[in-house]
Amino acid sequence: MSHNTFGKMLRITTWGESHGDLIGCVLDGCPPNIQITLKEIQFHLNRRKPGQSKYTTQRKEDDIVEIVSGVIKNDDNSYTTTGTPISLIIKNTNQRSKDYNDIEDKFRPGHADYTYMKKYGLRDPLGGGRSSARETAMRVAASGIARKIIPNIKIRAALTQIGPYAINRKVWDWNFIDQNPFFSPDSTIIEKWKDYLEEIRKDGDSTGAIIEVVAENVPIGLGEPIYGKLDQEIAAAVMSINAVKAVEIGAGFETASMKGSENADEIILENGITKFLSNNAGGILGGISTGQDIIVRFAVKPTSSILKPQRTIDSKDNETTIITRGRHDPCVGIRAVPIGEAMVALVLADQYLRNRGQIG
Repeated sequence: MSHNTFGKMLRITTWGESHGDLIGCVLDGCPPNIQITLKEIQFHLNRRKPGQSKYTTQRKEDDIVEIVSGVIKNDDNSYTTTGTPISLIIKNTNQRSKDYNDIEDKFRPGHADYTYMKKYGLRDPLGGGRSSARETAMRVAASGIARKIIPNIKIRAALTQIGPYAINRKVWDWNFIDQNPFFSPDSTIIEKWKDYLEEIRKDGDSTGAIIEVVAENVPIGLGEPIYGKLDQEIAAAVMSINAVKAVEIGAGFETASMKGSENADEIILENGITKFLSNNAGGILGGISTGQDIIVRFAVKPTSSILKPQRTIDSKDNETTIITRGRHDPCVGIRAVPIGEAMVALVLADQYLRNRGQIG
């Protein structure tokens, strides 16, 4: 299997399977003399890890990250990057492979089972192997370092919709996001989401979600105008996340119903400082960052592993039915929040280094 590497100047290669002993990554191209701590990286992993509430999978993984190369350990237990490849590993400790014994010859609808088999002639029946979202833990770990590359960058995300229930954007509160199990910026939606997910779980079903990522203090000039557009690479990175089926930048699909006079972000000078009167472009014009906030939204499909019987075929092309038991998220969109942050962070750090290399 090829294409396990992402990025141009800052490159991340991930490895490992859902039910293997270890998962890991190599972050290549990180500049030297960046100060990092395991606590900073672990913070982001703790937000993504499973088993933190009854609204996510009950697989218990501590997701403790280790740095095994590319750094010098300091007296205060912090690390300094050396400019050489940084290797990160996480041990899998709570695999339960027996959950897949009854369905190892059946293709799970909505999963990569069928396409993997047709492409490679084999597949990993234990949690999907490389196609599992378990792999995204290493993206989140690497992003903890990537965020330190761009000075003063702030990248945050929130869950804005579960199923048919969307937040009230007028009461958006960034401080509330880490105070609830849904990463919601709206305290008034919590009970409705809890009730809906309880109903979904009892019915043996799942639901989709929408996540919004906002990057602040992004330098002007990141991105290339033709084949390395910043919005192009952000969209590709976010689409690489498991279960993501749609991405929009700025006003996104809403622009289709706008007039040009409504969509254009007018520019003025205020006390000698350039100012945009709106941000429908999502902080990117002509593929290049404007200095405004980068705004990205993406839709995550309902979890494909459900307890409802579904029609499928097996590896011998026999029609059959399948029930996917085990520990699965009723809404994978919840844990996709820190993953979305991670992919935006990795793209911005890569583009920052490429821009510095090109124009100094």
